[in-house]
Formats: sequence, structure tokens, C-alpha cells
Amino acid sequence: MEWIDQEILLTLGVILSLIVLSAFFSGSETALTAASTARLHQLQRRGNQRAATVTRLRESNDTLIGAILVGNNIVNILASVLATSTMIYLFDNQGVVYATAIMTVLLVIFAEVLPKTYAINNPDRMALAVAPIIRVVVFCLYPVVVLVRVVVKGVLGLFGVSVEAGLGRDERDEELRGLIEMHHGPDEEAQERAMLRSILDLAEVEVEEIMTHRRNVAMIDADLPLEQIMQEVMDSPFTRLPLWRDDQDGIIGVLHVKALLRALRSRKDEALDDIDVVEIANDPWFIPDTTSLLDQLQAFRARREHFAVVIDEYGAFQGVVTLEDILEEIVGEISDEHDITVAGVRAQPGGSFVVDGTVTIRDLNREFDWLLPDEDASTVAGLVLHEARTIPDVGQEFDFHGFRFRILRRQRNQITSIRLTPRAGMGESIGVGMGEGMGNGAGDTVGEGVGEGVGEGKTANSDSE
Repeated sequence: MEWIDQEILLTLGVILSLIVLSAFFSGSETALTAASTARLHQLQRRGNQRAATVTRLRESNDTLIGAILVGNNIVNILASVLATSTMIYLFDNQGVVYATAIMTVLLVIFAEVLPKTYAINNPDRMALAVAPIIRVVVFCLYPVVVLVRVVVKGVLGLFGVSVEAGLGRDERDEELRGLIEMHHGPDEEAQERAMLRSILDLAEVEVEEIMTHRRNVAMIDADLPLEQIMQEVMDSPFTRLPLWRDDQDGIIGVLHVKALLRALRSRKDEALDDIDVVEIANDPWFIPDTTSLLDQLQAFRARREHFAVVIDEYGAFQGVVTLEDILEEIVGEISDEHDITVAGVRAQPGGSFVVDGTVTIRDLNREFDWLLPDEDASTVAGLVLHEARTIPDVGQEFDFHGFRFRILRRQRNQITSIRLTPRAGMGESIGVGMGEGMGNGAGDTVGEGVGEGVGEGKTANSDSE
């Protein structure tokens, strides 16, 4: 009898040891999959060998998970078998019921929930702790894992399911965007989040969407007298100005203010009328309007230039783009003492905004964390035209993408001022709209006044140095 009691105690000790092993496997699986890749990478760069081990294990993620699952199932099954045999010995056939109930409680609480809860709250620490042991487990169980993988692939192959496909570029990009959006915090983190979004968008946004349109580009007629050219240069806040001849599509050079000053200084007391601004200007650099911002940024760096002339597929002049334009897409608006400040967006009572029609959708989304689509239009006026499928009249309203758009001002066929009201505040915006509509609308008068202030546009080359 004494021998039998010792055997039962030994069996119970083995069962408890197996439950501990099961908890180890469960916690290790959670920790190794949840550990931060970025932090592990930093630790590895600092020479942490355990971090390097975790990284190597995760490089063959299917082998790692397979080995852990095989080991976990072996110990769970063995523990259940031993518990069942012991209970049957003690309580006959009723022992099966007892063993099932007891092992379910023990395995769920102590081998699953408890270790995984700890691991999910301390993934990096636990991953570094278990990495050396798991590496040995993976090495020992590798042949079994390979056999299991072959069987699984064969069975799935019968149903036409492929297990080779991994994350494509689009899926990885979406995963990265999701991670960026998950981090919420103070204003500083919101700004960093906006910059990270913009960096990911560089390859998808074309220069056409951010360029200064030809209508707003400060240009100089190369045939003007030198005195008048100098006056236009002095009146402009920009250091690079396109030169044209005959018509504004005929860009023949880009005049840099420093080059003009050098030419003037070299002449001293000589006749200044002999200076040919075309000779001292740089050759224009023409780029297609379909160039992505990422490609253009790399081209700016390679050529060590800051200014490019944008043309369409027919070679017609469309506008200009500068290095500053691209940088502003990442960090937001950059203003210096030479910039002409134009209020493109003004908050109004009731939660609405009066917006210049030329304000880009990307700027609005970045500033207010909105989700207005920018695939089919780059400006808010362009978005209204795309959705309305017509050129709207002043006073018309449209509801789409969670906003109410009211046209406040139009110059010929160009929408210059729009009132945007988020649909979340629809109750207030309806009151505002009713007030605007009565008696020709005091709201319209205010809106148009603001529209005039913001609708003049910025005669700009987006180039302040």
C-alpha cells in the first residue's frame, strides 16, 4: 500500500511538472509573437544576444510556432493521460469524469490564461528570458515540425489552399499604417503621426497634386526692360522666378535672384542695360505632372536643385514644384519672414469651416484628422466638382463623405470659397444653413466676404530661401 501511495504521489508530481511545462509553452508562444520587433532590433544592435536569438527564431515563424504547439500538445496529452489513469485507479470508471473536470480547470487557468496574461503584459522581458530554451526545443522538434508541415500542406492542397503566400507590399503598407493610427497621444504625437502618414504617401502622390498652379506662379517676361525686371524681382518674395518669352507656355529659364545680384555687382558703373537675364538664368528643368513625390524628392537630391517646371503629357506648362513643397507635405506648412500668409481655412461658429477652394484635401485631412478622399481630386473645390458632376452655383449645398459643402463664392467657373460642416454637428449646421438662406442670407454675406479674403490665391512659387 505504501508503494502504491508513493507511485500515486510520483504520478501527481509528474502531472504538476507537465502543467508547468504547458504553461511555459503557452506563455512563450504569446511572448515571442507579441514582442516588439522595433525594440528587439534596437537591443540586437546594442549587442544583446538574447534579442538576436529571438529575431532568428521569428525569422522562421512557422517553424517556431510549430515546435511550440507540438511540445505543448505532447505535455498536455501526457498530463491528461496520467491524470485519467490515476483517477480510474482510485475511483473506477467515475475517474474519467473527475480527471476531465480537474485537468480542464488546471490547464485552462494555470497552463493557458495565467501564463498568457503575464506574457501579453511583459512580452519583451519574457521573450528574452525563454529564447535560449525555445531555441533548443525548436532544434529537437524540427524533424517532427517538418513532417507535420508536409502533412498540413498536403491536406490543404487537396482543397486548393496555398500556404506559401505571405504579406504583399500593399498588406505590409496597410499593416504599417494601422500601427501608426493605433498610437494616440498628446498633440506632439499627433503631429508625428501625421508626418509618418505623409512619408508613406510620398510614393502615391503626384507632383500635380501639390504644385503651384500656373495661374498662381510669379513669372517674368524676359523681354521686359531690365529696370522693370528688377522691380518685379524686388516685389516678389521668392528667389527663383521662371522667365517666359512670347507666351507663358514658353518657359526659357529660371532666374535666381543671387545670379542677378552677381551680374549687377560685376557691372558696377557700366551700363546695366547690357545685362541679358536669359544668359544668367538657369536652364529650366521640366518634369511630367505624373511624377511621384518620392521620385521627385530623390531627383532633387541627385541634381542638387530645388525648383522644377511641371508640364502635362502635351508639353504644356502646368505649374512649378519645389523641394519646399515636398518637405511641406511631410512636416506641414513651412513659413518664413518672406512668405505671404494667406488664411486658407477659417473656423466658424457652429463647428463649420470656410475653406479656400484651392486648399488641398491632404492639408485638411492632416490638420483636422479628417478622412476626405483624395484619389480623384487634390483640392476641396476639385472634390466638389467630382462629386457634383457639374459646376455648382453660389448657395448650392451637397452632402457627401460625412460633410455638408455649401458654395459661398465662385469666380467664373472656379469655386473659390466653400463652407464645410461636419455631419456630426448636423443639428447646428442646419440652423446655420437656415439662417444663411433667409433674406438672401446674412451667412452668405459673411461667407462671401471671407471668400474674397481667401480666394485671391497665392501668387507664389512656393520657394522661399
